[in-house]
Amino acid sequence: MKSLLSQVDIELHIVIRDDGSTDGTMMKLKKYKEEYPNLICIYEKENIGVVGSFFDLISRSSAGYDYYAFCDQDDVWNNNKLISGILLINQMQQGQPLMYCSTTQMVDEHLAPLSIWPSPPQHLLSPYNALIENVCVGCTMLINQEAMNLVKSNLPYNLKNVIMHDWWIYLVVSAFGEIVFDPEPSILYRQHQSNALGGLSDGWISKWRKRSLRFLNGQNHYILSNQAKEFMSVYIHFMTNKQCDDIDEILKTQQQSLFKRVAYTLKTPFYRQSTIDNIVFKMVYIAGKL
Repeated sequence: MKSLLSQVDIELHIVIRDDGSTDGTMMKLKKYKEEYPNLICIYEKENIGVVGSFFDLISRSSAGYDYYAFCDQDDVWNNNKLISGILLINQMQQGQPLMYCSTTQMVDEHLAPLSIWPSPPQHLLSPYNALIENVCVGCTMLINQEAMNLVKSNLPYNLKNVIMHDWWIYLVVSAFGEIVFDPEPSILYRQHQSNALGGLSDGWISKWRKRSLRFLNGQNHYILSNQAKEFMSVYIHFMTNKQCDDIDEILKTQQQSLFKRVAYTLKTPFYRQSTIDNIVFKMVYIAGKL
């Protein structure tokens, strides 16, 4: 909260949704509300999870702001985070959905530096990446009014099909607007045992072990397909014929023979940013579990 209120060169309002916390969160937040009554709005609600909470905040957001940003409960923003994003967005073609995101400086519970995450993208930020990979960390995101209007007026029909709110927004803006990725970290991203999700500081062996276990246990089966189908159902009237055809092909071919799935991976327009992750995508697709 201190880092949000310390943002320079901008005017901001903070809208908070308490997701049924049982610790001292509300007591602390109400003190901030008393000190800054005109800047802070708090909704004390039941627990519906991170995805539901953020979409609830989106639906409650007021119109007329130039920019909107998302914040997690345990992150520390650089005091120029918002203005830096605004300046970069202002260099892009206006009148369309625009989004800024950045790397993060991962830190431990005491804010000691760990590493920079994620790596800057190696390839274009497009729907052909966003459909199968999220490279935009939600707590670094800044979107313009056009992007918020597009998302807010076309919310998912079934939130169970949405992997994460930031992934959904990356997909939407990449399909209908432009994105700028800042290689300079805009926040301190705290890592601790109570993190719900995030860029874990595990070594690559540990990461691959966890990925393999999730896949073998069936945890990640069809989540990309389900989100892609949800996106198609919500935004089909905004999409180009090529976008529709390409998404339709990746979904339909997955249901076909092993030979056709293998052949498709050799020509697919969809990609992940790193070579290793791209190989994993093709392996998952060949297994028919996208």
